[in-house]
Amino acid sequence: MHPLVWLAIFSVVWGAVIPFSSAKHPRSGNPPSSWGDIQKQRRLSRAGLTNDGTAALWPLPQQSNFKSKLLLIEDFRFTVKGPSCSILDAAIQRYYGIIFGKDWRQVVEKSENNATDRRIPALSRLYVTLNPQNPCSDTDYPDVDMDEHYEIIINDPTFSSVLVGNTVWGAVRGLETFSQLIWRLDDGRLVINQSMVVDWPRFSHRGLMLDTSRHFISKRIILQNLDAMAMNKYNVFHWHIVDDQSFPYQSRTFPDLSTLGAWEPYNHVYTQEDIAEVIEYARVRGIRVIAEFDTPGHATSWGYALSKLLTPCYTNGSADGSFGPINPILNSTYDTLTDFFTEILEVFPDRYLHLGGDEVDFTCWQSNPAITAFMKKKGFGKDYAQLEEYYVQTLIDLLDKIPSTPRKGKAKADKHEYIVWQEVFDNNVQLDNDTIVHVWKVITYEALENVWILVGGCSRENENLNFGRTCHALLSGIQND
Repeated sequence: MHPLVWLAIFSVVWGAVIPFSSAKHPRSGNPPSSWGDIQKQRRLSRAGLTNDGTAALWPLPQQSNFKSKLLLIEDFRFTVKGPSCSILDAAIQRYYGIIFGKDWRQVVEKSENNATDRRIPALSRLYVTLNPQNPCSDTDYPDVDMDEHYEIIINDPTFSSVLVGNTVWGAVRGLETFSQLIWRLDDGRLVINQSMVVDWPRFSHRGLMLDTSRHFISKRIILQNLDAMAMNKYNVFHWHIVDDQSFPYQSRTFPDLSTLGAWEPYNHVYTQEDIAEVIEYARVRGIRVIAEFDTPGHATSWGYALSKLLTPCYTNGSADGSFGPINPILNSTYDTLTDFFTEILEVFPDRYLHLGGDEVDFTCWQSNPAITAFMKKKGFGKDYAQLEEYYVQTLIDLLDKIPSTPRKGKAKADKHEYIVWQEVFDNNVQLDNDTIVHVWKVITYEALENVWILVGGCSRENENLNFGRTCHALLSGIQND
C-alpha cells in the first residue's frame, strides 16, 4: 500500500467543534478554509519526511519527521472540519479523556502562573477532517478492506495543525498517534513536538485472540483488552468463545448449551446483550469481532446439552460411554448446526466466521462401527482426513445457503466467508479458493507459500503481505520448538 493521492480539491463548510470544556479558546494559527488549503499544507510538510522514528510511537509509523521545537498543549480543543459522524465524535470525546484525564484542567490552571509558559508557543486546536470522497456514517462497520491511512501535521502556531483521515478509521488511528505524540514535562505541563506523520498499516488483519472457554474472561476485562488493542492499532478481536472446557455463549436457539455447558450458568456466560455490547465497543474503535466456534473437534462442551451431536466411542466393539468429535455422518448433526450457525451469522456481523477444525482426534471415529460402515460406503477407505473433508465441506455448503443479513445501514449483505485452522489444510482437505487458512503450527515462509499457492492461487511474486485477503493465509504468532 502506498500513501494515497487524493484527487479532489474540495471546498467544505465548517463542521462541528467538540470542546473539552465550555471555556473560550484562542485558535492556533489561521484555520484552513478549504480542502485545497489542507492539501497544499500537506504537500509542503511532506518535504521533510523521514523514517527516523525519533518519537515514542507504537507501532512505528510509515513516515515521520519530528522537530525539537515544542508546543504547549493549552486550552486545547479538537475541531472537526467538514462532515462528521457519531464514530468520529465519540472517538474525539474518548481521546480527550485519554490525553488529559480528570485532572487536566487543574494542571493547566496551575501552569498559567509559571512565567516560563510564555516561552513555549501553544497548540490550542487540532483540526480533524476526512477525505470528502469518503464521508463516514453512524453505522459504518470496520472490515478487512478498510482504509486506515492518516496524516498528522503539528505546525508552528502561525499555521494550523491538522489530522487528516482518508476514512473515519484512519482518523481514529490518527487520534491514537496524536495522543502518543504528547508528553509531560517535569513540572507536569503537556507538550508536543512540531511533527509530521504519514501512516498506513502494513497488514490489513492485525488480530488478537482471547480464549474464553478454558478460562472465563469477564466482559469488563474483554472491554479493557479492546481498549489496549485500540492503543496498539490492532483491528481484529478473534473471539475463541467456546471449546471443550466450557460453552459460555448464551444461545437463543439452544439455551441449554450454556446452561449445561458453561462453568457456571448465570455468571460465567455471555448474554446476547453482552455480545452486542462487545461488538459495538469494538466497532467504534475500528476493531472487527470474528467469532470462532471450533468443530468438529474441541466440542465436548456442546455434548452436555446436545449429546447426540457427538460421536459415541467404542472399546472392544461396545460403546464405552465416552464421546469424541462431532458425529459427521448423521443428517441430524447438520440440521442442528444449520440452526445454530444461522443464529451466529445474525449475531456476529463480520463477514468472516472462524470454523476451527484444528486438532481433530480420529481415534473415536475409528472405533465407531457406524462411521466405519459410512467410510466404506463413501469409498474413503481408512483415510479419516477424507471424513474430515466431508464434514468441513458439507458444513460450509450448508452455511452458504443461509441467507446473509445486511448490516445496519447497508442495503446489501456481504457474502459469508470462512477461516479454518492449519490442520484442515495439512490433512489435505480440499478447500474453496476463498477459504482462509489460519497458520499457527510450523511457521515458515515455505509453509505459508504452500497455502497461498494451493488455496489462494498466490505466489511470492504477488503476495501483498496482508496474510488474510489476497493470499488467504493468516499468521498466528511465532511458535518455537
